[in-house]
Parts: sequence; C-alpha cells; structure tokens
Amino acid sequence: MGKLDGKVAIVTGAGRGLGRAYARRLGALGARVAVSDINLRSYAEYETEAKDMTAESTVAEIEAAGGTAIGVECDVMDRGAVDALVRRVIDEWGRVDILVANAGGGRGRPVDTRASTLDPALLQLVTSMNLFGTVYCCNAVAPHMKAQHAGKIVTVASVAGLGPSRDGGYAHYGAAKAAIAHYTRYLAQDLGPHGITANCIAPGFIMTGRVVATVFPNRSDANANFAEMVALRRLGTVEDCAKVVEFLTTDLSDYVTGTVIAIDGGLVRWA
Repeated sequence: MGKLDGKVAIVTGAGRGLGRAYARRLGALGARVAVSDINLRSYAEYETEAKDMTAESTVAEIEAAGGTAIGVECDVMDRGAVDALVRRVIDEWGRVDILVANAGGGRGRPVDTRASTLDPALLQLVTSMNLFGTVYCCNAVAPHMKAQHAGKIVTVASVAGLGPSRDGGYAHYGAAKAAIAHYTRYLAQDLGPHGITANCIAPGFIMTGRVVATVFPNRSDANANFAEMVALRRLGTVEDCAKVVEFLTTDLSDYVTGTVIAIDGGLVRWA
C-alpha cells in the first residue's frame, strides 16, 4: 500500500526538472498523477535533462514504474486552459486531492534584471508565469477540494523570494516568488476551515538542466563556488525537493499549513 493510494494529484511544469521529480514521487506513492506542462517533452530543451529521461515522457516513466498518469499540455498563464486541465482530471478520475503548482521559472539574465532597470515586458511575463499561474491553478482546484472537505496544495517559490541577491539581479523573479509565498499564507487561512492545507516550498541552488545551463553562467558572481555558500557544502538535487513535497502531500503534514519551507541546504545569500 502506498501513502497516496486512491489519491489524485496534479503537478504543473512536470515535463522536466523539479516538476518531473515531484510527479514521479507522487506516482511512486500510489497517486494517480496528471502531468501538466506547456510542452510535455520540454526536457528536450536541455541536454542533461534529456539524458536523464528513462522513457519518452514523465507520463511514460510513471507508467513504466507501475503507476497511473495522464499528460495534459497547459499554459498556466491561460486561466481557461487551467480550468480545462482541472475539468479533464475530474472527468477522468472524479476528484483532485493534491495540487503541486510548480510551473513558472525565470526569463532573462540575472545580470540584466536588476531591480532598478527591469524591462516592463519581462516583468509582466515572469509575474504571469509564476504568480498568476499559481493563483489560477489554486483557484481552479479549490471548489473541488472544498466539496471533498480535504486537499493538499503545494506552491513553489524560491530562495530568491526569501531574500535578495547581492547585486539586485533577477529582481522580477524574486519579487514574483515572494508574492507566491505570501499568497500561500493567505490561501491557508482561506482554505483551512475546509480541511485543506496550503504550503509553499522555496528551493535553493538545485541542479536542474535549466539552472546549470542558463542561471549559473549568467550571474554576476558566475565564477563563485556556489557550494561554499551552502552549509551542507553541496548543491541540491531534485530528489531533495521531492522528499519535502512527499511530506507536504501525505498525512505526515496534516497539521502543517501556511508554511514556507526553504530547501536550500543552509544557503547564505547575503554574505
């Protein structure tokens, strides 16, 4: 028996990286998983991600391991598409117990996105991808979870939303992630009386293909040894984050809500 047998989960941004790890973990725990991404084969954008795949998609990986999954391509910036995603899950499986609102990410280079020189179009895009997409997903599942008097929501911020970078770079992303963290605190108060928990994770330096290829090389401190900024003296893995998602989506966290959990190995951002 798995911890999540009989449960239904939606994981957005699950075509690669962290979202893929969350979806696979929930599937291994027994949940039926709706794998959502704007492109279900988004792993192909990064060589390291593609090499890590064991099947043609996250859905196929879950099924190969004996789990149950469906794939739905969805742009979380489109409220109608998000509503259609949730309707598809309800039509398929009759309920939704877990949402991991992972879709989002950054655009632009840290060195070009300092707080005082943000491009308005880039600010709008990153805010929509992260904050608006998260809100749309939470709003879409809430009525169904309320009807069940149960549910677990996990939103995804970042350590960039907990404190600034030393040079003020990637400010649009950090601000959007900070907004997600605080939105989740409000969400927990709203949904708590209905038996629904809402918590937020804030990953640190996690070694995904996108981060390695696009974020680290374009920081103003790109030559730094990032592991030296971490108390545990190593960078994070997707499984480090998936373990915390397991905690927040199982009965282990039944009396935990409105929290923001940093998964950063003891990162010091302000030294």
